[in-house]
Amino acid sequence: MKNDVWPMVHAERAALIDDLSHLDADQWEEPSLCDGWTVHDVVAHLVDTARTTRFGFVVRLARARFDFDRQNTRGVERERGASPQETLERLRQVATLRATPPAPLDSRLVEEVVHGEDIRRPLGIVHAYPRQAVVRGLRLQARTPASFGGAKELTTRFRLTATDADLSIGDGPEVSGTALSLLLAISGRNVALNDLSGPGVPTLATSA
Repeated sequence: MKNDVWPMVHAERAALIDDLSHLDADQWEEPSLCDGWTVHDVVAHLVDTARTTRFGFVVRLARARFDFDRQNTRGVERERGASPQETLERLRQVATLRATPPAPLDSRLVEEVVHGEDIRRPLGIVHAYPRQAVVRGLRLQARTPASFGGAKELTTRFRLTATDADLSIGDGPEVSGTALSLLLAISGRNVALNDLSGPGVPTLATSA
């Protein structure tokens, strides 16, 4: 069911815009869960990815000498406005776009959920994500190689069990928790490790 992805993505963008509209200047400069990026930087990244087409992604990646980190950094520099209000307005302008890089469409759910938490968690903002969006994002991350931003190699070493969904992935020592916490943990957000339990957690903590 791919036709339902964009309504979920657009709803999450709208929810994030609403949360961002209540932030003060200091909160925009808070460190996010993305190493080296502030909340403002992550919002700029979301603007960039919302604009990114399949062709544009390939062209920009080639210009970045096929360095994903360099490409992302340039995207942030390109889309970060002179003020938080300018960047927020840019996010509003792209909120209903359906552009996507050459990746599975469910990657748009991963983008909105994980980066949504990159912004919200440091600010103490709690948001209820659609369970379907989180579960589909988790499944995608678990089967996507690390070279493409996923965690396939990592998740083959554990059995991930969601406590709030009918979902179990992989074999090995169990790691259990909400689908959201599992998604964040395998996406390199160590803050979510405190929400997990099971014999596989210590190993995951040293591997993520």
